[in-house]
Amino acid sequence: MKPLRCAQCGLALLGIALLAYCLAVYTSARIFQARATRRFAPYSKARSLSAAPGEPREGAVVGRLEIPRLRLAVVVIEGVTDTDLRRAAGHIPGTALPGEPGNVAIAAHRDTFFRPLRRIRPNDAILLSTGAGTSRYRVVSTQVVPPSDVSVLYPTPRDSLTLVTCFPFGYIGSAPKRFIVRAQRAEGAS
Repeated sequence: MKPLRCAQCGLALLGIALLAYCLAVYTSARIFQARATRRFAPYSKARSLSAAPGEPREGAVVGRLEIPRLRLAVVVIEGVTDTDLRRAAGHIPGTALPGEPGNVAIAAHRDTFFRPLRRIRPNDAILLSTGAGTSRYRVVSTQVVPPSDVSVLYPTPRDSLTLVTCFPFGYIGSAPKRFIVRAQRAEGAS
């Protein structure tokens, strides 16, 4: 009976430790998002329409992504390391920077910030705000690709926004595919 009791206590402690870890990660991300949003709002309003040239440093806030219909709003930072994606959505290096012409690619985890993407539809509006202003995009397609298919990150002839997350949404563990949302900048939008 004693070994069974020790196993029960060990599993209970493990469960408590895992819950504490999840709560700490969730809380840390929410605090980062709140602070970055507060800092970003006055910065974006006060900044002129000419953005400073150069590549942002890893972890720097580069914008804010909103999908109003899905009630999704998330700060976007430079980079896609595990640490970056634990705190925010990440701009994929090597693609156009938010607010610049070209194919802007942003990634986030399917079980945190990009969870609402499971309900995205064609023609949904996406807003990408930077210090230079807000760009408006319309969803044109979604697709599921293998992780090795990086063609979705290639430059495009029109200004595009590509959102990347793991798929399937309900999968437990490291997901085998990627869910891609492709949007194009709305005509006449800045």
